[in-house]
Amino acid sequence: MIDKLLLRQDPVKIGAKIQKKDPAFPIEQLLKLDEQVRALLVSVELLRKEKNDLAQQAKGGVTQVLRDRSIEVGKLLKEQEAQLEVAELALKKLELTCPNLPFDEVPEGNKAENVVVREYSQKPVFSFEPKHHLELGQINNWFNLEAAATMAASNFVFYRGQAAKLVYALAMFMVKHNSRHGFEVTLPPALVNDETLTISGNFPKFKDDVFAVSQDGLYLIPTSEVALANLYRNEILPVDQLPIRLTSWTSCFRREAGNYGKNERGLIRIHQFEKVELFSICEPEKSGQELEMMVNCAEEILQALGLHYRVSLLAAQDCSFQSSKTYDIEVWLPGQKQYYEVSSASNCSDFQARRGKIRYRANATEKTQYVHTLNASSLALPRLMVALMETYQKEDGTIELPEVLKKELW
Repeated sequence: MIDKLLLRQDPVKIGAKIQKKDPAFPIEQLLKLDEQVRALLVSVELLRKEKNDLAQQAKGGVTQVLRDRSIEVGKLLKEQEAQLEVAELALKKLELTCPNLPFDEVPEGNKAENVVVREYSQKPVFSFEPKHHLELGQINNWFNLEAAATMAASNFVFYRGQAAKLVYALAMFMVKHNSRHGFEVTLPPALVNDETLTISGNFPKFKDDVFAVSQDGLYLIPTSEVALANLYRNEILPVDQLPIRLTSWTSCFRREAGNYGKNERGLIRIHQFEKVELFSICEPEKSGQELEMMVNCAEEILQALGLHYRVSLLAAQDCSFQSSKTYDIEVWLPGQKQYYEVSSASNCSDFQARRGKIRYRANATEKTQYVHTLNASSLALPRLMVALMETYQKEDGTIELPEVLKKELW
């Protein structure tokens, strides 16, 4: 949720920032509704004051003039309160679909304008044509997509044997890594309510992307960021408690899988996947360096695994709805012959904090301020597994995992 005061003070500048992120967003409608609500609030308050004044005057004796004016004021007040309720509802609904403002350094445009800021190592070279991870999975009996489709639906996976062990090993490897970097290990709920998803920024705009348990009014989390963004909802944090750094390993559930073409078969895009998340809450002036630290933390995992990757600064329209600035870490998949995102690290500035009323106070005499929240995948496991399978494959289809992972397996 953006700062409406900023929008009122400089509608041209802030409107341009909104359109940099979402060119189709109806800024004029937002400004008009905001002005309408403020005008109605003033009018309603004046009518309420007059109603109270008339009631006081009536104590000295009711005259016909007082009676007529009281009836008129009561009627006007009822009408304008109804108008205010409708206008406030429309304004809130529109506000909740307004994206976060991109920072000035974020490039304009969409995916084509993303900027690669660095690469790590070189693409692996093979003396043979590298196999697709689906073929490798069949050779090694690592997963069964057909069985998963039979017991659930398409775009689910059933891991077996060494692959199942690898999922657990990778998750623990990453959680331990993040813990060493000062992130508190957490385990949030996998089911959350409507308000939780609204505060994180997923609702109402992306409500169709989540799986619902309608009988209970709950939803499966698309990422643990949703829960972590709500841990300090409605709280005022002392400044010496910041930054708060959290990490979690959860299953994530998304409807987004679909007909994305032959290159996104197998584990590339599925409905349920494991992911280790990083989440930070900090003072606004420190969120820039916090984002860089989180990206570096995720990069170290890929470096330890010996995988080739690149880091890209996303253009405004390719950033997530909640984000002011996002880096994607994209790992090279030899069997796909292209890069795929395994981590997205975002500075959400005060966007989620405003929705969740998460504030801090520097000292007892100062006003409260909104914190900044940040999140990063560290990392998404299915594509990481694909990268490992396809990078460390042998000509016969067997997979020789790096030594650092062999220590984690049993």
